[in-house]
Formats: sequence, structure tokens, C-alpha cells
Amino acid sequence: MNFKQLEVFQAVMASGSTTGAAQRLDLSQSAVSRLLAQFEEDLGLRLFVREKGRLLPTREAQSLLQDAQGLVDATQCFRRHSEQLRLGGFNRQLLKVAVPATLAQQLMPPVVDSFVRLHPGAVLEVLSGSYSDAERAVLSREADMGLVRLPVEIAGLQAKASLEAEAVCIMPRGHPLEKLETVGVLDLADVSLVLLGRQRLIRHEIDMAFRQARVMPRIGAEVHSVGVACAFVAQGLGVSIVNALLASYCRDMNFSSRPFRPRIAYQLGIASLEKSPLSALGEAFSRHLIDAIMASVRPEDCTRRI
Repeated sequence: MNFKQLEVFQAVMASGSTTGAAQRLDLSQSAVSRLLAQFEEDLGLRLFVREKGRLLPTREAQSLLQDAQGLVDATQCFRRHSEQLRLGGFNRQLLKVAVPATLAQQLMPPVVDSFVRLHPGAVLEVLSGSYSDAERAVLSREADMGLVRLPVEIAGLQAKASLEAEAVCIMPRGHPLEKLETVGVLDLADVSLVLLGRQRLIRHEIDMAFRQARVMPRIGAEVHSVGVACAFVAQGLGVSIVNALLASYCRDMNFSSRPFRPRIAYQLGIASLEKSPLSALGEAFSRHLIDAIMASVRPEDCTRRI
């Protein structure tokens, strides 16, 4: 038995599949399957049964999870301490922050720059992905904190609402939808759509709005970040429905936005481990990040502090 096997076991338990574990650990699916099989063989226990394409944990796996998580957490803590020493000792503080990919690309460079000027001993590591990715990163201690959509999906996290935004419909400049003050589902009948992937909460809310209006969405493309959706729309590949706040960081692209109806609201906040409050540096960065977001938004970005 080795640490990599423990890490794979914990990742499969969290994601429910070897595919999800492979994405989380940046391994191939075959490597995950091999390590998991070796882990079961070394322990002499059957840990999972396969049912309808998913790996279901056995009673033995459930019993071992807490111990495995403790070992993984302890090893990650050791890695963090050694990383701090490598960076110059404990006079420098490492802070790991998970944010949506669009913010990581557009907002975080100036935010990190201004923060480290105020806190010269800080070293920041920025992780990017979806809100769910941020939650998983915080839960697994890969990140100290994450900007997430509320309510959080994963137990074991705490988060307080800091911002509220809403969904907007974005369209290429000159598109007929620009003439409308708001865009509803019926306005999008027979319009080519660029939508975020089905695993995202906003996609479920969009699909529900179309079902309730009895309109079949005409999906031209699916993407996995708001930044990519904005780029597709700017290229003329369709219109999209996205978080107004995240779209605001792509405003230099060739698209316009209108409020989407029915209204889809977002509450955003900073998540951390439930029984592990943020450090003073983490609290300071949380305030700095929210202040920077609010300083950058415009009235048409449909975002407010709460």
C-alpha cells in the first residue's frame, strides 16, 4: 500500500467514478483503475462494486474512508510545510485560492499583485475551474479557500454570502436580440445556443426554464467556462446564458448582454473548511478579493454586495 493508492481511493470515493478521480488527480483513467485494483489487492478487501457505470463503495470502503482521509490530509499538511520552508521559511505564508477560470485569467493578476504589495510575506497559489472544482479543492485541502456559488453542494464546508449576481443573455453585437430590454425563453426559440456543460447548476436551471416554457433549446455548442462561452458568442457562433459577473470580465469581446428572464440569481461567497476557520491572511484576502470585484463591476453587470 502506498500514498498514491490512498489518494486514488479518496478521490474515487469523492467523485464516484474513475473518470472523476482521474480528472481530479491529473492521471489517466487506466492509471486510476490500476492503482485502485492494487489497493484492493494489497488490503485483501473488495472496496467497490460497479452498477450502471458507477462505482459504489462497499461497507468496507465506507469504514476505511475516514482513516484514509486522515492520512491524505496529514501528507498534504506535510507537503505544505515543506513547501513553506522551500519558499523561505515560515516568515512567508502560502495561501491557496480556488476561483472560477474566467476570474483566474482576467481578475486575479491585478488582485494578487496589489495584495502581495500590501502583504509582502504572502505567497499565493491560484487554482481555477468550476465552482464545484473549487469546493472539492477546499474539501481536499488543495485550496485554503474558494469563491463558490451558494448554497455549497458538498458537506463539510462553510461559506457566507458576499455577492449576488444574475444570469444574462449574451449575443454578438448587431444581433436582433439587442433590441430587447430583457431576453426570455420564448425569444430564444430557434436561436442557436452556446451553453455551459450539463454538470453545472446553471445549466439545470436553464434547462428547467426551457421545459417550463415548452421550448426545445437549439444547442449549437457546449463549453465549460464562461470565458469560452463569451468567446464563442463574440465569434458569432450563437448566444449564451451566463453569470453576469463573470461575463463582465470579457466585456472587451464583441458581444452585448441583456438580463435573462426568468431571473436566475447567484449568491457567491468564500468557502473554507467547516471546522478550520480562515487564517488572518485568508480573511484579509477574502475582503481584498470581494472589494476588487465590486470595484470592477458596472451597473449593467447586475452584481451587488450583500
